Amino acid sequence: MKNMNIAVIDYKMSNMFSIKNALDVLGYNSQITSKSREILKADGAVLPGVGSFPDAMQHLHDLELINVIKEFISSGKPFMGICLGLQLLFSESEEFGRTNGLGVLEGKVESFAKHEGVQLVPHVGWNTIVKNGLREDEMLSSNPLKEIRSGEHFYFVHSFYVNPDNEGDILTTTEYHGLEFCSSVLRDNVFACQFHPEKSGATGLEILADFFIDSTMAN
Repeated sequence: MKNMNIAVIDYKMSNMFSIKNALDVLGYNSQITSKSREILKADGAVLPGVGSFPDAMQHLHDLELINVIKEFISSGKPFMGICLGLQLLFSESEEFGRTNGLGVLEGKVESFAKHEGVQLVPHVGWNTIVKNGLREDEMLSSNPLKEIRSGEHFYFVHSFYVNPDNEGDILTTTEYHGLEFCSSVLRDNVFACQFHPEKSGATGLEILADFFIDSTMAN
């Protein structure tokens, strides 16, 4: 199954090559693309990205990728969002005013800066995750963190974080200057994380190695 095709969705918001290189090293066939047909025929897809939420949504609109992403997710094939790619899945963001997101997950993207206790923005560097002990699917094959322990370190770079309406979507949380925020989510075939697995050493690569195969087998 490692020869499955993974589409890295290119919407002109970041360097896509780090995630592509990681997937290639792990034995997947990956391609960076903004073409609807190539995305929809892929076995799995990744929505990465860094930058501002409003610019990202505008690019997705201009490239006619919004409905493509929703259609891909509706197909049941494994879909991963990373960093800004996580945030875009939610209903809206308060970055530079209110902007609607993809609405795949319910909730809002909020700023660290509005919390008095958070002294350093952006949140940059290594930090730990805590797994949501209330998740009943803790050991399901589709859970990409099933072999990852609470307390593992991952690499973060962000000024905003997601606040899901549905606590059941939360897979892990992370603490930053006393604020506990959602650092990854899992719903059905969608896994998304605020941290960068492709920049998080062997543990991050383990997530990338398992997610697409295990999600495909679960379906």
